[in-house]
Amino acid sequence: MVTATVREWNDEEGWGVLDSPETPGGCFCHFSNIRTTGFRTLSPGQQVDLTWEAPGFQQDGYDYRAVAAVPRRA
Repeated sequence: MVTATVREWNDEEGWGVLDSPETPGGCFCHFSNIRTTGFRTLSPGQQVDLTWEAPGFQQDGYDYRAVAAVPRRA
């Protein structure tokens, strides 16, 4: 698990991009991979604990895909 920062998030489409040192170029994250109760959405600049995978192909132009993103408490 690594700490990542939300670069962008599209509430309407339910996905966004997370940045971390281990995922150069960004990590694709779908809302179904956000591990929290209630409404699963993220905000630009928010910190998350990220578990990721490199699927061997690009997903929406990103080489990495989130397996789980857990929003960090401030």
